[in-house]
Amino acid sequence: MEPNLLDEMAPEDGRRTSLLEELRMKIVSGQIGPGELLTVPRLAKTWGVSTTPVREILLELAGAGLLDAKRNRGFQVRRPTVVDLRELFVLRAQLEGFALSCIADITPEQCATLRTQAAAIEQAVARNDTLKYLETDRVYHASLVGLAHNARLLTMIMNLRDNMRLYGIESEMGLQRQQISVPEHFELVNLLETGRTDDAIALMRSHILDWEPVFAGAIELLPGVG
Repeated sequence: MEPNLLDEMAPEDGRRTSLLEELRMKIVSGQIGPGELLTVPRLAKTWGVSTTPVREILLELAGAGLLDAKRNRGFQVRRPTVVDLRELFVLRAQLEGFALSCIADITPEQCATLRTQAAAIEQAVARNDTLKYLETDRVYHASLVGLAHNARLLTMIMNLRDNMRLYGIESEMGLQRQQISVPEHFELVNLLETGRTDDAIALMRSHILDWEPVFAGAIELLPGVG
C-alpha cells in the first residue's frame, strides 16, 4: 500500500512551523544579530531537513521585514532602527488596548486558561529561559486578544509583535522587566474578570510600553544603527 501523502506531510509541516518560530525568536531577541547572513544549505544541514522548507521559512521572514534577500548569497538579518521600534510600540499598545475594549465578556474557563498561560510565563522567567518566555508570552497575548473575536485585529497585532526587535531582553534591565511582567499577566485577567476594563486597558498599555526603553537602549548601542 502506498503511504498517505497527508500523513507524510503533517510531521514535516509541524517541524517547519517549529523551526520558523525558533528562528524568528532568535532574530527578534538579537541572538542572531543584525547583518548576519543566513543561507539555505547551511540551515538545511544544521536542521537536518531538505532545502525547500528552509527556503520557505527564510522567504516568510523576509516578507515580515526581518530579513533582506541577497542575490546569490542568502538572507541577511535586517538592521533595526529605534524609529521603527517606537512606531511598532505605539501601534501595538493602541491595538491591544482596543482589543481589550472589544471583549464583551469573559468566562471562568477562559480566565482559567489565561492563568495557566500566565503561570507558564512565570515558570520560564524562574528558569531564566528567554526563548521560552517569548514563546509563552506570545501564546498568552494571542489568547487574550483572541477574546475580542476579531481575526483581522489578531493578525495585525501578532504581526506587529513578530516584527519587534527585542534586543536587550537578556540585559539586567530586560531581566528585571521580565520579573515585573509576571504579576501583570495575572492582574490583566483579574481586571477583566471583575469588569474593570478601563483599568485593564491602562495596564496593557503600560505593560507593553514599559519595554520600549529596554529595547531602544540596546538598539542604540548597535554600530551603524539609529
